[in-house]
Amino acid sequence: MTATALSLDSVDLTLDGNAGPVKIIKNVSLNVDQGEAVAVTGPSGSGKTSLLMLMSGLERASSGQISVLGHDLTTMNEDALARFRRRNVGIVFQSFHLIPTMTALENVSTPLELSGVDDAFRVAEAELEAVGLSHRIKHYPAQLSGGEQQRVALARASVVRPKVLLADEPTGNLDVANGNTIIELLFRLRQRHQATLVLVTHSVRLATKCGRTVSLEDGRIRAEDPQEVQ
Repeated sequence: MTATALSLDSVDLTLDGNAGPVKIIKNVSLNVDQGEAVAVTGPSGSGKTSLLMLMSGLERASSGQISVLGHDLTTMNEDALARFRRRNVGIVFQSFHLIPTMTALENVSTPLELSGVDDAFRVAEAELEAVGLSHRIKHYPAQLSGGEQQRVALARASVVRPKVLLADEPTGNLDVANGNTIIELLFRLRQRHQATLVLVTHSVRLATKCGRTVSLEDGRIRAEDPQEVQ
């Protein structure tokens, strides 16, 4: 029997807006098995990114329960959540979120150094080589193209050997050629680390590479569609 990697039970998220409280996520329940790849789709403003932030513990649920790898995120404080993410979760953002004053190598080694890994630079360099950037390790983000920056972000997310990999529109800021490269690298890294993958995307091609698509609309799950992986 396959174990559950992610579990959301009756989760709500309400945030304060200019006109008062706004309910972003509404009574969402979802289970993702270990090793599964799930695409989250839906129109802009449907709550896709917020759902991913809840799964990572970067956003706190207003109600309901969220468990990741058997750990209840809703009972953890911020320090415990940060430690849990460093050891278990890799996150790839649409806008890269690299530290501009650090080289590619320093950006990728940062999660390892925070976790106390002795040979952080050696491991980070190997991860950059895996995404085809061994020749750019000393370059700063401003010296890299958008596709190269996203490859650095992928390396940073995967360098801790995450059991769960979360990606928010990883090809959204890229042209078709770079987007295709990132798609292939993302799934290669996921296979390499045997990670559970949840990704938010508007890309039909990217969604069809996953085993299941979850469609959000107005903060609610409207459909869950298993599909043949391409």
